[in-house]
Amino acid sequence: MGARFEELVWCPTPMGDLSLRRRRDPVQDVDVYEIKLDDEFLMSSLWTAGETELARLGLAGARGADLDVLVGGLGLGFTADAVLDDPRVRSLVVVEALAEVIDWHHARLVPLGKRLTTDGRCDLVHGDFFSMASSPDGPDPRPPGGRFHAVLLDIDHSPRHVLDPAHAAFYRPEPLSRLARRLHPGGVFALWSNDPPDDDFTAVLRDAFAEVTAHVVEFRNPIQGGTSANTVYVARTPGPEDAITQR
Repeated sequence: MGARFEELVWCPTPMGDLSLRRRRDPVQDVDVYEIKLDDEFLMSSLWTAGETELARLGLAGARGADLDVLVGGLGLGFTADAVLDDPRVRSLVVVEALAEVIDWHHARLVPLGKRLTTDGRCDLVHGDFFSMASSPDGPDPRPPGGRFHAVLLDIDHSPRHVLDPAHAAFYRPEPLSRLARRLHPGGVFALWSNDPPDDDFTAVLRDAFAEVTAHVVEFRNPIQGGTSANTVYVARTPGPEDAITQR
């Protein structure tokens, strides 16, 4: 067992001071990896149920095989890792605004770095997901036709609690509709939120997508005891079967 606490990396970024920390949790008897931006905790390896459920619930709604998937936000890589566990996934693009976080994975400073940087289906891209999603050319041109079967987003704490004020504009009908047009018919947009289900935001999603469900993801809280919960929104574009049903 190593030191009880270690700051592996600290660096200034345009978004604030970024740090990667590792500490030993004596209760769980595990090493816990944490990412902080200034005073905010962005992610901890002690809490990963929401990240993995984002991938599971999002891909459960995707249709067919040979899926092309886009993930907004890399963090410690748990959403991307869960995406790669789905054998239907043909390609995965992960867009991360902080180049340093991508570097940590390539340097294998984080537990999932080796898997994400050696799986030929996975491409870690430095960029602004929100700018890419609003681009007329779509989030990324690499999949056939520039379209994805699933887009999974885990960057902000919630649509109401954003890391950067500029992100707030994305969670409105027009930008979400543009993103929906970059999905294949029957494609899925899924979003992680640290807040309870928000009826107003669900209504915004329904302006852009054919089907919307807000899933409550409960998980054990080893610090406070009992359970905690996140929300995963899953929104789907109309598929060919929807056209048949409407005839």
